[in-house]
Amino acid sequence: MNESKRRPWLVHVLLALGAVLMVFPFVWQLLTAFKTFPGSVQVPPQILPAPWEFGNFAKVFASMPFAAMFVNSAVLTIGRTLGQVVLCTMAGYGFARIPFRGRNALFVAFLSVLMVPSQLYLLPQYEIIQSLGWLNSLQGLILPGIFSAFGTFLMRQFFLSMPAELEEAARIDGANVWQVFWRIMLPLAKPGIIALTVFTVLWSWNDLLWPLVVTTDPNRMPLSVGLAQLVGLHGTDYPVLMAGALLAALPMLLTFLFLQKQFIQGIAFSGSKG
Repeated sequence: MNESKRRPWLVHVLLALGAVLMVFPFVWQLLTAFKTFPGSVQVPPQILPAPWEFGNFAKVFASMPFAAMFVNSAVLTIGRTLGQVVLCTMAGYGFARIPFRGRNALFVAFLSVLMVPSQLYLLPQYEIIQSLGWLNSLQGLILPGIFSAFGTFLMRQFFLSMPAELEEAARIDGANVWQVFWRIMLPLAKPGIIALTVFTVLWSWNDLLWPLVVTTDPNRMPLSVGLAQLVGLHGTDYPVLMAGALLAALPMLLTFLFLQKQFIQGIAFSGSKG
């Protein structure tokens, strides 16, 4: 009896330790954002800011066009997310529910893209965007990111898990393929769409490599590239960098707080489908 009572306490202690380890980097970032530069590089490390420096946030706006970069990141994230949701749901439904010759072979070839490092596509994509005249443009940032083999695979798994009787009943009532997809299957795939949206939003907001390659104008850069430019060659003002990173992370934190229930349901449901 005593041993059974101790086990829940042990589990809670382990979970609390894990939570502290997960939260510590964010707390350290928050504290560093209010430190002076000497305090941020002090040895031994300075835990609490002394004195509290509130001017680091003003230095962020003075160091880069933060408002323009924020808008670019928002448009980039929204554009990629909408593109992936539309294309991946349609492609996933086609691979899962529409029989055609060579479907499995085509899907395997499509899925093999996941085994190729994304850096290999960097030069061909750059040449295409350059030939279109889309360097330093939002469409150049968004377009290569609206296609996703992973998203197609994820949505295919969701559509495969749905009972075929729903489609059969709809076809008996006279519904065509598009009506079955739009009115029957798509609403039932809401957990999968939420999961895909979560993954795409996080990846798009934090994407650095592609925006770093195709943008040179600070007013066309997203926040990820702007923050990278705060890292100096011979020295970095860490409090200013942490203040900028904190401002850049706030939209994702607020979005998670408001949509926490939907996010968790979407991720949990995606993990339960094999």
